[in-house]
Order: sequence, then C-alpha cells, then structure tokens
Amino acid sequence: MQRFRKYLLPAVGFLVCAAIATLHFFDPATSSVFPPCPLRYLTGWYCPGCGSLRALHQLLHGNLRAAWAFNPLTVLLLPFLAYGTTSYALFELRGRYLPRLFLPAVWIRALCAAIILFGIARNIPLHPFDLLAPGGSLLR
Repeated sequence: MQRFRKYLLPAVGFLVCAAIATLHFFDPATSSVFPPCPLRYLTGWYCPGCGSLRALHQLLHGNLRAAWAFNPLTVLLLPFLAYGTTSYALFELRGRYLPRLFLPAVWIRALCAAIILFGIARNIPLHPFDLLAPGGSLLR
C-alpha cells in the first residue's frame, strides 16, 4: 500500500495536467471531446455546474468576462478549490498543509444553500435570472 501511495500523487498530477491541456486545446462549446451535462441532457434544466467547463476553458485563455458569463459560481469558487487542492498536495509531499481556515458548520450549510439556489435561479426564464444561464449575459 505504501508503494502504491508513493506513485499516486504524481499520477494524479499528470492526469490533472493532461485534463487542463485538453481543456485548453479543445473548446467544450464546439468539441465533442467532453460529454454533455447529464441533468441538462435528461431534463433540459441547468445544474449549478452547467457551463463550468466552458468557463474554465475561457479562464485558461484569459477571458474572465466570458468565463463569468458561462458560470459565475465556478469563477468565484475556483480559487478556494485550488487553494485546498494545493494544500492537500503539499501535505502529501512535505507533511505540512498551507495555513488552514476552519469554517463553522453554518457557513458550509449556507454555501450548500447558495449552490442550490443558484441552480434554481438560473432556470427561471425571466430577466434578470436568464442572465445566470450559461452564456446568458453574452447574448446582451
């Protein structure tokens, strides 16, 4: 098990780099490399994550406005996800985390509620909620 663990972090790092390179070179809006959102495909509704791949593609090309238009929640939460992932990777490599911030349970519940409300609001076909649909604010 210890020998397997030794190769796990480099393998995950390689896969993440390969995924980022694929996302950089293939536009999810026009390429069939990436599968469609299952919820959108089955129901026609946008999930809170719809547009995230297109947003990440735009961020990799330096286009913050288009990334925000595809999924503002992804743009807001990406720095926190990157920090947590980096902290965990450093712990695996060096045995020490980056400075850690512990959130009270009420904040975690509020984040979950905000994600659910975002998913509901982006499916309301009225202005200004229609701006939350992936690419909705690019159309105006």
